[in-house]
Amino acid sequence: MRSPAVERLRRLRWRLTAIFTVMNTLALVVLAPLVIVLDADRTSGRTDNALEVVTQSVARLITDDGTLGLDQIPRDPLANDCPAFVVLPGGAPSFPVQQSRKPCTPIDRSLQDELAGQAVAGGTKVRADREAPDGTPVRLLALPFKDSSQRYAGAVVAWAETSSESDRHRDLVVTVVISCAVLIGAAALGGYWLSGRAIRPAAAALEQQEVLLAETAHDLRTPVAALRALAETAANDPAQRTELLPRTVRLAGRMGDIIDGLLVRARLAAGVEHLSTQLIWLDQLVAGVVEDTPAGAARVTVITAPTKVRADPTLISRAVGNLLSNALRHGVGPSGHAVVTVTVADGRVTVADQGPGVDPTVRDDLFERFTSAAGSSGLGLSIVRWVALAHGGDLKVYNGDEGGAIFEFSLPVATEQ
Repeated sequence: MRSPAVERLRRLRWRLTAIFTVMNTLALVVLAPLVIVLDADRTSGRTDNALEVVTQSVARLITDDGTLGLDQIPRDPLANDCPAFVVLPGGAPSFPVQQSRKPCTPIDRSLQDELAGQAVAGGTKVRADREAPDGTPVRLLALPFKDSSQRYAGAVVAWAETSSESDRHRDLVVTVVISCAVLIGAAALGGYWLSGRAIRPAAAALEQQEVLLAETAHDLRTPVAALRALAETAANDPAQRTELLPRTVRLAGRMGDIIDGLLVRARLAAGVEHLSTQLIWLDQLVAGVVEDTPAGAARVTVITAPTKVRADPTLISRAVGNLLSNALRHGVGPSGHAVVTVTVADGRVTVADQGPGVDPTVRDDLFERFTSAAGSSGLGLSIVRWVALAHGGDLKVYNGDEGGAIFEFSLPVATEQ
């Protein structure tokens, strides 16, 4: 179950993603229609420009000599190209109809006459969008021209099919819409990734804080229980107070060392501090941890050989204490009591029990935080492994030939004696 702080960070990430996506979507909503409208205007403008060139050029051929020089039209290159055109009287005095020779899109003569009549009657250009007999969309332009007496004598009607330009514009619209959808999706993914990077330091700090609190509770549980047992024994048997008081003081000091070690680990993880190592006798340190750890009805045997290592004594004590507590908790054998053997030699601390051993299916995950095969918090072994790796050592686990689990905590042996 996520903590409330983690949930708030998760919701913040989604809010940042939504804001980033909405901002990019609004920009696309403004730009996409602008691109579509501009392209539509350019598409219409290209067709109109082509029609203007044809009608004005033909009208100039007719009126250059002040007469209706219709005989020049068939010889002009425009008559052999598209857009097609036709010269019509449009209600003015009749003259022979002239038209381009290249077969382009066919248009009804009645439609051509209608536009020519409107242009001559109004003395102005007339544009119209119609359909050819075969259903092809076309645009027409009628340009009136004058004779030598400055009276409107007819009109040049040119037309061009617009289906190809319309198809191109439609393809552009589809491309713009699909591109916007892809960009919005990319913006959402990018926003999610960027927001994740933005809140990553806060999430890391929160995780470090939660782990620190969990490890504090885990590590103080055994010393607090031992301290309570010593206090209750001293309260019930005043004769043992003199013997128990030094152990109580040592245990209280160990609790303080655990807290200091946790803070040191937090600072080490944050990169603001380095390990405070010194030469220590590993065998003596382990023997002291075993003596201060309440074993109850369990039997703990310690076998040591003088071993000197360079390490942080607080962290090493904490790691050994976790291994011993783990063996006492999970190493209960057929007799109903835990039997634990602790061996120290050559920079290695081996803790063996006579319990059921380690399930091979969970062995790879045994040292991960909050992973446990027996219902505990799963922090103890992860802490031990971290301490070993921080000192250049290692932590291994395997099952003994006669049963039980064996944990081997190794450290580099100090060269300085």
